[in-house]
Amino acid sequence: MWGGRFSVKPAELMQAINVSIGFDKRLASQDLAGSRAHAQMLEAVGVISADDADAIGKGLDAIAAEMAGGVFPYRDEYEDIHMNVEARLRELIGPAAGRLHTARSRNDQVALDFRLWVREACDRTVAQIEDLQRALLGQAEAHADALMPGFTHLQPAQPVTFGHHLMAYVEMFGRDAARFRDARARMNECPLGAAALAGSPFPIDRARTAKALGFDRPTANSMDSVAARDFALEALAAASICATHLSRLAEEIVIWTTPQFGFIKLSDAFTTGSSIMPQKRNPDAAELTRAKVGRILGALTSLMVVMKGLPMTYSKDMQEDKVPTFEAFDALELGLTAMAGMARDLTPVRERMAEAAGSGYSTATDLADWLVRTLDLPFREAHHITGAAVKRAEGLGLDLSELPLAELQAIEPRITDDVYQVLTAAASAASRMSYGGTAPAQVRAQVLRWKELLS
Repeated sequence: MWGGRFSVKPAELMQAINVSIGFDKRLASQDLAGSRAHAQMLEAVGVISADDADAIGKGLDAIAAEMAGGVFPYRDEYEDIHMNVEARLRELIGPAAGRLHTARSRNDQVALDFRLWVREACDRTVAQIEDLQRALLGQAEAHADALMPGFTHLQPAQPVTFGHHLMAYVEMFGRDAARFRDARARMNECPLGAAALAGSPFPIDRARTAKALGFDRPTANSMDSVAARDFALEALAAASICATHLSRLAEEIVIWTTPQFGFIKLSDAFTTGSSIMPQKRNPDAAELTRAKVGRILGALTSLMVVMKGLPMTYSKDMQEDKVPTFEAFDALELGLTAMAGMARDLTPVRERMAEAAGSGYSTATDLADWLVRTLDLPFREAHHITGAAVKRAEGLGLDLSELPLAELQAIEPRITDDVYQVLTAAASAASRMSYGGTAPAQVRAQVLRWKELLS
């Protein structure tokens, strides 16, 4: 395909390391879209004739039909998707096919195709994140008042509601979606027309092709256009953060489904059994989602290592940008879809969660707050008194709410029996009415806000 400079074919080993059609055929629709826009622009500025442009357009349509029908002849001898399309176009329409590559290079062609693919992946991912958010919102609304323990250090800290806990993930995934939108906005510049690295001597209209392909504008530097892969790095960074959030939620599902916690149940649809232990119900969907983060983080690291030492502009190293990116988004999309399914499928065991919500002296902070509000004590003094009360309750094997008033008054004589009104998990959660707090009314308000944002 590169003509008279070479007189013999590449060595078999060179062919094996150089060929990319096995994976970059995933860029077929993007390659066809870029070629259509390029041919139409070349005709509009008078670089190719209307007849040639028409033949090219019909040939590209025929290729698209072959691909859709699964009969397009992908061939290793043409290395990549770009040359496979061009070779097939020549077979279909003859010499006019050779005019399509006027004023462009494979360098700007692959930069365009890959940018289009990553842009579409960002759009798909945002839609999948929003579906997961809606699944979480449904559960949060239904269980806005379901008590559960809130943890720090995985130790009982303060009572919260199940709805509030799930809404924390709605917020996290909302930021994930925003990161993908931000990345998309930054990558939405068209590199087509940068050619190999220096631009083109032909009177091309880069703004026209940018508009035709849905970009905001053409890229402003031809060298940067073909050298940059930070659009993919940024998307992979967003994917890595999102996958980390998925993994955290998956980990909690794994913990919550254990008999020791027993906070939720998953149906047969999202669990598996054991080949030897008939009693087992394993949360494999959550575990596999948790594992996907390794592949996605690895993709980001892999591409960073590829790019870190490359001089301007294009180097063949950059052929290694696609496989990790494709695999990362495949893994992320599967994880998001699986997590949305689990979120809709899970059933909270409200009685078990409520029982656990009051364990571990989780209302100790409520006692300290009551001492500050009622007795006007400095918080540090209230904290000390509460610590002594917890120690006494622990010594007697009682919860704080079960500690006799006489025991409390032995520590602080001014304590009255009104204190017991704040020592239940339900009272604790209901009292947290500050904006963004765990009180059921606040949870429902946040659910409504997110429903409006996602509508």
